[in-house]
This record gives sequence, C-alpha cells and structure tokens, in this order.
Amino acid sequence: MHARSTTVMGRPGMIETGIAHVQDVVMPKVRAMDGCVGLSMVADRTSGRCIVTTAWRDEEAMRATASLVEPLRTQAAELLGGEATVDEWEIAYLHRDHRAADGCCARITWTESDPDSIDRVMDAFRMGIMPHVEEFEGFCSASMFVDRASGRACVTVTYDSTEAMMTTRNAAMGLRADLAADTGTRIMEVGEFALAIAHLDVPEMV
Repeated sequence: MHARSTTVMGRPGMIETGIAHVQDVVMPKVRAMDGCVGLSMVADRTSGRCIVTTAWRDEEAMRATASLVEPLRTQAAELLGGEATVDEWEIAYLHRDHRAADGCCARITWTESDPDSIDRVMDAFRMGIMPHVEEFEGFCSASMFVDRASGRACVTVTYDSTEAMMTTRNAAMGLRADLAADTGTRIMEVGEFALAIAHLDVPEMV
C-alpha cells in the first residue's frame, strides 16, 4: 500500500470551506480512480495548515493517477488560499483499535533517519512504541508511512477527543525520545490536528 499526502498552508478563515470542498468534490472523484483505497484530511484551524492523504493499492496505482489528481489539488489549494506540497509514502504500518468518529484528533510526528536503518526504525516503532501507545486513554488508531530512499517517516496517532490527545502529550514525548535514542532517528516536527475526514479503507498492516 502507498499514500500521497498534500499539505497546504491555507488561510484559517477558509478551513471549513476547504473541508467541505474536499468532502463533496475531491473525495468522490479520487475514490472513483482505479486503485484508490481512501482519503483522509486533517486540519489545524488556528494555523490554517491542512493535510489531505490519499491511499492507493500499490505504487503503480498511485503514480498512474498523478496527472488526474493534480488539477484537483491545485483547485483545493487555491480555495484554501495556499500552495500545495506533495509527499509520497509506503504505508509500513496501520492499526485501528476502532473507527474514528466525530471529534477525533491526530498527532503527527515527522522523522528522519539513515535510509539504511529504516527497517530498524520500523521494527522499533512496532515492537517498542506501539504497545505503549495502544494503552493511551482515547487511542483510536496509528499509522506509519515511510520513504525508504530518504529515510523520512510520518507517524500519525489518532485519539477520540482533543482532551485525550492533550493528556498523552508528555507520555508521547517520552516515547519519541526513546525512539530517537534507540535508533538515531531525528524528530523533525510534531503537529496536532483535528481529524476532518476519515475515509481511509487501508487494511490492518502490523
């Protein structure tokens, strides 16, 4: 499984319009493309930052749709009032405790490591980090996307509510520090978002 993420630093006042556009216009068109297995969107209503992620059956399907997705991306970015940047990933891990519902939130951590150590980082995440994360109050789901060539990774953990996400901040910080110490991973950025659209139908990958 693979995924394409589009990030837009938009205007905060356009977030709700952008969410509605992705829900009503972008998602039906993308979901109809061959090989698509879902779409999700997270948004920071304070900063205006939005990330739309589409999941694909394999890398071939993802790349075959690039030209079809581009005008949809451009239109959505213009509506949100910002420029789009794109990342492509391999979906290395996905686990759901239960399906997301209204009010869910997501904490996303971006990391970098030596490309030669990416398998070790993935193993450390699965075996050393996830058993603790699954015990967090309000835990909903977790995923890990990787770019093997660059050594970059993107870890998303969703929670049932903002309150649940806030109560886990210190514990999550400790787990990130453990991962960095154990694998040499560099924590590049951590962001917290509202989960605006949750229609990724990717099967469990653990």
